[in-house]
Amino acid sequence: MRELALTPLFADMHIHIGGTESGRPVKITASRQMTLHRILEEASERKGIEVIGIIDAHVPEVQAELTELIERKRADQLADGGIRYKQTTLLLGSEVEVKEPGRGEAHFLCYLPSLKEMQQFTTWLAARCKNVTLSSQRIACTTYELQVYIDQLGGVVIPAHIFTPHKGLYGSCTDRLAEVADPALICAVELGLSANTVMADQISELHDKTFLTNSDAHSLGKIGREYQSIALAEANFREWKAMLLRQDGRTVLANYGLHPRLGKYHQTVCQACQSPLPLEWVERCPQCGKKAVVRGVAERISQLADVAQGVHPPFRPAYVEQYPLEFLPGIGPKRREQLYRAFGTEMNILHRADEESLAAVVGEGIAEVIIQARTGRLEVQAGGAGLYGRIGNKQ
Repeated sequence: MRELALTPLFADMHIHIGGTESGRPVKITASRQMTLHRILEEASERKGIEVIGIIDAHVPEVQAELTELIERKRADQLADGGIRYKQTTLLLGSEVEVKEPGRGEAHFLCYLPSLKEMQQFTTWLAARCKNVTLSSQRIACTTYELQVYIDQLGGVVIPAHIFTPHKGLYGSCTDRLAEVADPALICAVELGLSANTVMADQISELHDKTFLTNSDAHSLGKIGREYQSIALAEANFREWKAMLLRQDGRTVLANYGLHPRLGKYHQTVCQACQSPLPLEWVERCPQCGKKAVVRGVAERISQLADVAQGVHPPFRPAYVEQYPLEFLPGIGPKRREQLYRAFGTEMNILHRADEESLAAVVGEGIAEVIIQARTGRLEVQAGGAGLYGRIGNKQ
């Protein structure tokens, strides 16, 4: 049998819908500009991302909007799973919250092949949560029960932003996967904005898992702030699942993520006075005396680590520190519009345009900032307790 040629594609698999076309809320904390149609347009025409995961596809009105797009022939339902819109393939997902007895809450991303399976999941969810029309609902089941049901439908369950203190599996719920889940049914984990590959691979039980870097976008501009380059024969669900399992050459080629210090929960910080705190865990802030300390991802990983930093499984790809245009100093909305007009998509601007071409459009200073972002020459002040880190130029 002739081997299929694999194509590198950009993928961002954690994008929220803020509201439906009729104005009903879906993800309460997301922008109402985050409608299905605008997300698809942004991903395909602006960002240049070829595979996206909409993780509010369990909502009946979102499903109706997708059905209408297909019936009007503005999108195509793919035989091997997923929905094609212009240059982008949408994979159907749902973020849910599970609270194991005596433990904190954890979020999971559930991906399914087609609308048929997602509609079955909606029925199953409706019997286990208060409001199936909203995102990230807590469901009345265990993590294991969720895994088994999704597996029966041909889907996959991936722990979301696994290290964050706010509803990450390690950050809030457990020290080890096997305490609450079947590790064999977890083929991948999402690192979240405050961690990278070097940090995560200090935990040995993650060495057989594929690492995903996704945006968790709540606004159009945040789509693609983290993403990955993946090798698939075709952009569809079957191929994407094979990539997670690293079958027949399908794999993550590179993880593009924020510098971990830019993440909202990288370091331990007092939420009351914003004082950064040492790695040794304390409940009460030594600066202001309040019990408002939010444990950082860096500290949590150091607590769980059982492998020396720098040890990776052979298949682990490079982690490329990525700075989206929206984060870069001096590049506001007008500058971004200039760049989009000249180079098409954000992926072209960040990865393909050379410095001379960039300078011809936005000047040498801005071009240099973009090149510094590509080469890791930007200074980052760490974030924590829900506030993002900040970027500046190294002297």
